[in-house]
Amino acid sequence: MYRYFIEMAYNGTQYHGWQIQENAISVQSLVEDAASRLLKNSVNVVGAGRTDTGVHASYFTAHFDLEEPIVDTDFFVFKINRILPRDIVVFTIQLVDNQLHSRFSALSRTYNYFLTLHENPFKNHISFRSVYPLDFNLMNQASARLLHHSDFTSFSKLHTDVKTNNCKVEYAEWIQLAHNEWCYVIRADRFLRNMVRAIVGTLLDVGRKKISVDDFDRIIATKDRGAASSSAAPQALFLTDIVYPQGMGFTPMPYDSRLKTF
Repeated sequence: MYRYFIEMAYNGTQYHGWQIQENAISVQSLVEDAASRLLKNSVNVVGAGRTDTGVHASYFTAHFDLEEPIVDTDFFVFKINRILPRDIVVFTIQLVDNQLHSRFSALSRTYNYFLTLHENPFKNHISFRSVYPLDFNLMNQASARLLHHSDFTSFSKLHTDVKTNNCKVEYAEWIQLAHNEWCYVIRADRFLRNMVRAIVGTLLDVGRKKISVDDFDRIIATKDRGAASSSAAPQALFLTDIVYPQGMGFTPMPYDSRLKTF
C-alpha cells in the first residue's frame, strides 16, 4: 500500500465540521468524493482531527492509502482543486511512510481564536466581536493555569467517545495583533471536542471580571463541563498548525508560506 499525506486548508462556514455526518455536508465528504472521482476508485481520507461546525483550518492534514502509486502528484493537486469547492484548497500531496498517521502520529496542534473590540464588516465571519471591555492581563494570568493541569473534562463536549480527557497544554496566550485586535494562541498534544471554544468562553468571563483567575483554576479542577462558561462562537476559531515526527517521509510546508487569516 502507498500512503499519501495531504496538506490543505478550508473555510468551515458552510460545513458541519471536518468529519462525515449523516444528513450534513462535511469537508471530509467533499475531499473523499473529489479524490475518488479523480482516482476512479473509492478513497477513504483520514483527517488529523475533527473541527466543529463553522470552524476553519488554515492548515490541515489528512492521509489516504492506495494500492497503486500516483504518477504525478503536482497534477493531482491541480485536478483535485478543480473539483473541490473554492472554500477548500489542497496545497500538497506527498508519499510518506506507511506508519505515519495524520491523527495518531501528530505531536502537537495549534489553534488561533481571533477577537476584535470594534466593528469590522470585513472580519465578522472570521472573528468574534466583543461588545464588552476585556482585561487581557487577567485573561493571560488565567490562561497560564492551563499549563498546570492535565484533565480538561470541564472544557470537553459531553458524551464523547475518547478514552481520556487528559491533554498537555504547551502554550496558551492572548497576543495583541493591532489596537483593537487580539488572537488567542493555544498549542497542545491533543484537544478534546469543543475544548478551545469552551476555554475561550470561560476566559472571556475572566476578562469581563465575572469570575476571577482563581475561579478559572477551580473550574478546571472540578472536571465538570457545567462549571465552565458557554463556548465561544465558532467562526473565529482556526486550526493553524500540526506537527509530526521527522524522518517519516513528510516535509511540511514552511510556516511562512501558509495562508494568513489576519
